[in-house]
Amino acid sequence: MSDNSKPIQPLIYTANSLRRLVEHLRSQPRFALDTESNSLYSYQGKVCLIQISTYATSHEEILDFLVDPLRLSDLSPLGELFADPSIEVVMHAADNDILMLYRSYGFRFGRVFDTQLAARILGWKQVGLAAILEKHFGIVSNKRMQRTDWGKRPLTPEQIAYAQMDTHYLLPLRDRLAEELQRRGRWEEALDAFASLTDSDPAARMRDERSFWQMRAVRDVPPEHLGVLEALWRWREQKARALDRPPFKIVNDAALVELAKLQPLTLDALAETSRLSALQVKRFGEEMLQAIRAGQQQPTPTPPDEEDRPEPMLDKAVQARYDALRRWRTELAQQRGVDADVVLPNSALLAIATHNPATLDALAALPELTAWKAANYGPQLLAVLADAAPQPTS
Repeated sequence: MSDNSKPIQPLIYTANSLRRLVEHLRSQPRFALDTESNSLYSYQGKVCLIQISTYATSHEEILDFLVDPLRLSDLSPLGELFADPSIEVVMHAADNDILMLYRSYGFRFGRVFDTQLAARILGWKQVGLAAILEKHFGIVSNKRMQRTDWGKRPLTPEQIAYAQMDTHYLLPLRDRLAEELQRRGRWEEALDAFASLTDSDPAARMRDERSFWQMRAVRDVPPEHLGVLEALWRWREQKARALDRPPFKIVNDAALVELAKLQPLTLDALAETSRLSALQVKRFGEEMLQAIRAGQQQPTPTPPDEEDRPEPMLDKAVQARYDALRRWRTELAQQRGVDADVVLPNSALLAIATHNPATLDALAALPELTAWKAANYGPQLLAVLADAAPQPTS
């Protein structure tokens, strides 16, 4: 019996089994994909498992496979497959997996169907995969597995079952969503949204370097204490990188903010703070005190440039247009029964308000606007801009 006549085993960790899996997937119009990472257990986080579900040859059975990237030295056959626009890759909340696979392997995607994005376009109220599986398929997921360490080997039976379930139902879910999208006249909108996932450059959306300005709690720290906060944050980053642990498992943000405000200078004072455990004081106390002293000596850090912020300060005319566009979007989203960003994200509204296009062609030329949205919302958007224009004084 030839090797190709044998069933492909569900655990893929040899070059031969990966080759056979890719050959089978190339014979299918689509397959489901998900990934698991160890981001809760390492500094950077890496892909530890790639789940794939596909139909058997007869299309009467769904086959589940787990590709183990920790045991395979060459995943390029998968990368070539993902980039093939003739094969649809079905994912739930695809953006995260697309970015993770690009960062880890440089993979890009040719065509995707995002089941979460489709559900949001349809106005489904619960769009998390666990909630959808329970409501539409009667499947209750094991929530404990969401925090498991996917970087450990061997995988446990519980991990395998959980990982397989993440993709097993995506193909029938995709068909259910596609039928409803077509029935409700939202199919073209969904295709346009899916295309934006593959058209956008993942490299442009990845941060080059972490910054303490990305902390939400930074706004709670008085400006004169920001130097200490930055010094503590840099210490935590260096320690987390050295120990290969997530920064929050060294010291969480709330503790850094408390230390920046109180600025204790002795171990006893450090131990009296409310956010640090005795173990953290014992292991990292001296280093944190050094960081606090260093932060006290450095000048107050300069905030990021205004243009780097999500919503920079706008001049009066641009702000008026932006506010008018937000009101229009809110009303339309309520009419359609979807979240506001399904209509247009803030980045698109800001681009429209800033450039103030006067024609449909100028509007469609904005890279923040997809083709479908420009064609379907264009006249309304131009009308909003015209109404927001300042009226001439007599």
